[in-house]
Amino acid sequence: MADKDLKDDSQTAWWQPALTVFIKLSGWIGLPIIIALFLGKWLDKKYNSAPWLLLACIGLAFILSMAGLIRETISEYKKIDKLSKDNKLDKKK
Repeated sequence: MADKDLKDDSQTAWWQPALTVFIKLSGWIGLPIIIALFLGKWLDKKYNSAPWLLLACIGLAFILSMAGLIRETISEYKKIDKLSKDNKLDKKK
């Protein structure tokens, strides 16, 4: 069963890894900002503090987005580096 869950690299389409990275990074950009917009507007209505809580939520979402983007980018670079090292070792054999 576990063998079926793990696909062989030769079975994945050439565009799949790039699409996966694009979706992850787009999610880190879009989702925190959208959540911050709704949360900030709701908090401003509740506490009658327009636009300060909205701006605070957007600022926090920006920081969260940057941290997520950096983490995902470092993770992807490590994967690429590992793959390139594995390919170099395979070519030497």
